[in-house]
This record gives sequence, structure tokens and C-alpha cells, in this order.
Amino acid sequence: MNDKDEELKKVIMDLEEERSDLEDANSELCQKLCESNDEIREAHKELISGLRDLSDESSTIRVKNMGRVDEKPFLKVCEQRFSGQDVALQHARLCSEWQKMVMDSRWEPFKIQRSGDKIEGVVDEEDEKLKNLSEEWGEDVKKAVKTALEELYVYNGSGRDPVPVLWDFQKELYVYNGSGRYPVPVLWNFQHGRKATVKEGIIAHMKHQIKNLKRKRT
Repeated sequence: MNDKDEELKKVIMDLEEERSDLEDANSELCQKLCESNDEIREAHKELISGLRDLSDESSTIRVKNMGRVDEKPFLKVCEQRFSGQDVALQHARLCSEWQKMVMDSRWEPFKIQRSGDKIEGVVDEEDEKLKNLSEEWGEDVKKAVKTALEELYVYNGSGRDPVPVLWDFQKELYVYNGSGRYPVPVLWNFQHGRKATVKEGIIAHMKHQIKNLKRKRT
């Protein structure tokens, strides 16, 4: 019995030592992962800053402000309804008005949508302001505003991760957030309609720098 007890103790000690080594390795891995994520975040910010100044509308990889209302549908309807200088004036007025509306967190055009165990916030198509906007200025204009709202819901201040909207689950209402809603700059692949990777951003940045150097030499 004594020999078996000793053997069992040795096994337990070996397991404890192995568990401790695994915990240390896991802690070290988590630390390295956090450091790596921090580096990626910094690289992402630097690329956004650089590409914002270098890229143009023809660039595949450039900065997109998530939550910024697309002005093209507003311009199209203004060209149909107005003439001369009134086109530019009405276009500017409408875009400014609805961008402020989108950024105003007191406006709550969201509702809860349940799908099995998944609960998420979506833009409420029956919201009074959105319905009036569609009736007055057309469905394309309403879609532009809806898209901006959806983008603001999905992207947080870092421009990377989905974030939850605050909800009152009893009333099933969006909870007012006094901090407001603001457009978020994101590296975007306009060719494929998705977020650009850091690698794509670096390549695009290098291409723009090479192009600028060639221009300076000529």
C-alpha cells in the first residue's frame, strides 16, 4: 500500500507540475496575443491616417467613414426636382440635415430582432422619420440613411469590432446614449465591398508612395 500511495502522490505531483507549466504557457501566449493585437491596432490607425491623405476615388483600398450618409442619392433627386444653384443648395441642406439626424443618439430608429437564440438590433423600417423620408424624397434616399445607421450600429470607435446597442428588454426599445453616434474611419476594399486587411492596406500605402515619388521625379 505504501508503495502505491507513493506512486499515486508522484503522479499527482507530476500532473500539478504539468498543469502549472500549461498555465504559464497560456498566460505567456495571451500576453503575446494582446501585444500583437495592440500592434495591429496601431498599424491600422497609421494606415488610415496615411491612406486618407494619399488615396483618391479611383483607389481600390481607401478609407471609408462608416456612418457617413452617401450623398449620391440626395444629389440625384435634387437634380430631378431643382435647377441652377438650387440643386447644390438643396443637396447640401439635405445631406447636412440627415447626417446630423443619423448622429443624434436621441433618435431611436432601431428594434430588436430575434432569431432562435440570437438577439440583435436592426433598423426599424416602420420608423416614422424613415417612412416620411421615403415618401418625400424616395426610397434610394431612405436606403442611404438606413445604411449609415446600420454602419454606426456595427462599428465601434476602433472601426473593427461589432458592438451591441443598448436595449431596454422590457420595453424593447433602443436606450438613449448621451455620448452620441459618430462616423468611424475604416480601411475598406471597395472592389470586394468589405473591410480591407492590414496587409492590403500596407500594399496600397506603398503603391501610393511609389506613385508620388515618380511624380516628383518627373
